[in-house]
Amino acid sequence: MSNLVSVPKNGNLVNSNLNQNFPTLSNWFDDIFNRDLPSVFTSNFNTGITLPKVNIKETADSFMVEMAVPGLNKSDFHIEIDNLLLSIFTETKEESEQKEENYTRREFGYSSFKRTFTLPESVNDEKINASYNEGILSILLPKKEEAKQKPARNIEIS
Repeated sequence: MSNLVSVPKNGNLVNSNLNQNFPTLSNWFDDIFNRDLPSVFTSNFNTGITLPKVNIKETADSFMVEMAVPGLNKSDFHIEIDNLLLSIFTETKEESEQKEENYTRREFGYSSFKRTFTLPESVNDEKINASYNEGILSILLPKKEEAKQKPARNIEIS
């Protein structure tokens, strides 16, 4: 059972059923602004690319960052490490032009994203490597020797 009480915005704990069928202006605004924005506002208009999702896995020896970014080339990515800050970003530009007798049609497309991660101090930043295969960008972040998990061992009692 929950001990929490839902308190309305006006601060009253009294349950009032007056005007229950008529939303207040405040409730109407809350409904509008608390809804999720349509995807047209959160994505790139030209390509539909949104901020790519990332999976991060940890093993005894390393961390693996996997990012799903299909439709790009290996050369489109820029990966930087600055102290313990890992940045992954891309910028793509497209331009096309179609000339006909009475008109010229030009279209421009631009998309970009940037993801930044603060790395733990246990990462050996000298041995980081990345690969891009079938739409998945994989970044291997090996751990320093002293940070690697050691196997369990028995301690003899003397």
